[in-house]
Amino acid sequence: MPATSAFSFNPTVTECLVGKAKGAVPVSGIDTAALKTLKKSDKALYRWAQAAGFTGGAGQVLLAPSEKGGLERVLFGLGSEPSPFLPGKLATALPAGTYAFESGFANPRIAVLAFCLGSYRFARYRKQDKDRPSLVCPDGVDIAEIRRIAAGAAIARDLVNTPANDMGPQELEDAARALAATHKAKIKVITGEALLKQNFPMIHAVGRASPREPRLIDITWGKATAPKVTLVGKGIVFDTGGLDLKPSSNMRLMKKDMGGAANVLGLAHMIMDAGLDLRLRVLIPSAENAVSGNAFRPGDILQSRKGLTVEVGNTDAEGRLVLADALALGDEEGPDLMVDLATLTGAARVALGPDLPAVFCHDDTLNAELMAAGIAENDPVWRLPLYAPYAKLLDSRISDLCNISSGGFGGAITAALFMERFVEKTKIWLHGDIFAWRPGSEPGRPEGGEAHAIRALYHVLSRRYAPKS
Repeated sequence: MPATSAFSFNPTVTECLVGKAKGAVPVSGIDTAALKTLKKSDKALYRWAQAAGFTGGAGQVLLAPSEKGGLERVLFGLGSEPSPFLPGKLATALPAGTYAFESGFANPRIAVLAFCLGSYRFARYRKQDKDRPSLVCPDGVDIAEIRRIAAGAAIARDLVNTPANDMGPQELEDAARALAATHKAKIKVITGEALLKQNFPMIHAVGRASPREPRLIDITWGKATAPKVTLVGKGIVFDTGGLDLKPSSNMRLMKKDMGGAANVLGLAHMIMDAGLDLRLRVLIPSAENAVSGNAFRPGDILQSRKGLTVEVGNTDAEGRLVLADALALGDEEGPDLMVDLATLTGAARVALGPDLPAVFCHDDTLNAELMAAGIAENDPVWRLPLYAPYAKLLDSRISDLCNISSGGFGGAITAALFMERFVEKTKIWLHGDIFAWRPGSEPGRPEGGEAHAIRALYHVLSRRYAPKS
């Protein structure tokens, strides 16, 4: 795969949105009440809807022909309580052609974004239909903004969807380099044994059993004098569990264990493409948690970049180890904000399910902004507590701390508390425990790799650090 293909891969989410176009077929959002109004305003169309069984139910699509046999207009059922992303269904339900939202959509911006996100296809390994519907961007909707958000989501989705045989640490580095080159950012990578020489011992320990060398990817962009925002993404390209081997059923989706890195790169694209007034740093510790004679073991004591010693209670809790070294590096320059995203714990999924990422942050203002942004962008998150008394569950008799808790409760919280030990100088730190996967398709959200929390985060950052005119 060429180095650039990891970034310039999936144009479907941006090419589906066009500017002005003649002859675009109007699409009207219709609920039950509006259907009754139609009975008075357009009796012929109402009779056609009745004959076709169209009731205005959520997701129903009615194609209305013209007198000459072409397509004259489309009615789209909104139901009684329409989901914000319901219009995303139109990206797969409409025949090829150009369409325009005419009326009935309460939030045209989110409706357009849903259409773009619903147009996503993972096209690397199978042929895709070339003829697909496109949508005219409505007046008042920023087409460039929609495209950058959709492209950022597609970056995350494509990287997660790519299987581990084609997405190792090197390929993840290639994607990062392509993104950096696109936005004229600086990038450096520390690989293999150099990790030990430059004091990243836990990243090295987790990845040393694989023939694909572990590495730390470090991207910087923006003015050095601007507020410092650091993004850290877990880049475990495949997780066997190590010597504490996962059962096969749990290993099936472990190509997505680099979902934190994928989402961080998607968010970084949004930030750089928008030219936000901040100094961005992206840190991705990438490794394959494999099994071999030199794999790190349960009971090992690992040194960390921060100087804390860590007892390995379970080799399948490796994500927090690589993140700890990366967080320690990011923390050394005391950024204004540091955000890490990681497919970290099953406990978060048990608590909140696959759609709702858990976030941990002591800053109430940021939490409130992010929760509100999640609602506004239909990219919800939910705050869980950094409950300090649980920190004692990470105690070790022979080292500074253990990488797992001594009990089976509060796993997402204790994981966050583990990483908090490696953050000291950062003004505000936020940890996101994401799934980065959608187990089934919904409007605007195809099954497979998913962008979680990054649209909400971008919403917050774009308002805090808007470009200076």
